[in-house]
Amino acid sequence: MKNPILEVVALLLEKLLLVSNLKLFSSAGAGEAKAGGAPPAMSAFLRGDVLEVSRTHLSHYGIYLGDNRVAHLMPDILLALSGDRGRTRQVVSNKRLILGVIGRVASIRVDTVEDFAYGADILVNHLDKALNKKALLNEEVARRAEKLLGLTSYSLLWNNCEHFVTYCRFGTAVSPQADKFCENVKIIIRDQRSVLASAVLGLVSVIYLGLASYTTLPAIVIPFCLWMAG
Repeated sequence: MKNPILEVVALLLEKLLLVSNLKLFSSAGAGEAKAGGAPPAMSAFLRGDVLEVSRTHLSHYGIYLGDNRVAHLMPDILLALSGDRGRTRQVVSNKRLILGVIGRVASIRVDTVEDFAYGADILVNHLDKALNKKALLNEEVARRAEKLLGLTSYSLLWNNCEHFVTYCRFGTAVSPQADKFCENVKIIIRDQRSVLASAVLGLVSVIYLGLASYTTLPAIVIPFCLWMAG
């Protein structure tokens, strides 16, 4: 049985990650306007390679399938609103992407290298060195990606594009970016200044909104929990 408190905490962490990376969605990723530059020649990629492109704060990953095709996990709210394959196959816009993240709906889709990269420089198999893991054979990597094509749930912390490619490439789904974010959250929680800040905000909310359960309880419980966690 799932712990409801843990589920709430996980949800809050995901929303914090989303807010902290809004610039990502408005400037690149699956945006509406492409940046300048061109990806490397297709001959530089092998079927099963992990392609990585840098965004403002994060990196986006995909698996090269050959013939200028890349499989990647992409949030898209339109998948929940329309069954029109013609519309959902269009390049995902910023608004569709952001709402897809919030709505936790996505697909593992195939796009051209150009649409995947959006003009950003492409790194090839950079995760092999970063994670220091032994990769599966390239053909096995590509086949794993092809088997997963289609609709999937989305989670910034538990099921993002990095989880997809690490599962295909190494057999284990991990996301160093999500892990790093969680570590940063732990540091903030453990910082005693967070206790003071939450106490001040709680006091301000009580002063302006009055004494009520929805203001008083958070004003007491949140600082107390941060104090105990620290």
